[in-house]
Amino acid sequence: MSDTPADLVIILITGPENPRRLPSAFFLAATAAAAEQNVVMYFTGPATELLAKGKAATIYPMEGGKSVAEFLKLATDNEVQIIGCLQSLELNGMTRDDVPADIPLLTPSTALPSLAAAGKVLTW
Repeated sequence: MSDTPADLVIILITGPENPRRLPSAFFLAATAAAAEQNVVMYFTGPATELLAKGKAATIYPMEGGKSVAEFLKLATDNEVQIIGCLQSLELNGMTRDDVPADIPLLTPSTALPSLAAAGKVLTW
């Protein structure tokens, strides 16, 4: 994580079980980042499954619409920092190898001090 406190942290708990909730989190993150805010999305619990290689491309919040991978790309294209929860991997039947190497994985105890220092924290 950056040494500069985030302006906005979105702790994403919603995962593939409720895809219709997901686009709003990514839109909000991308919009804040486009407005030059330092934004972090921390994927934990079921949301960690979205970070598995190729998984987000298979989830569509709306039939005929964009995939979650496209919403995730919108966020990263606007420089939203994506972080996964290391402890949630096992919960989701995943290993470190299931997540792209460029996505940092932090335990809650490691991530919490930086996340808590943010200007605003939203849980989604």
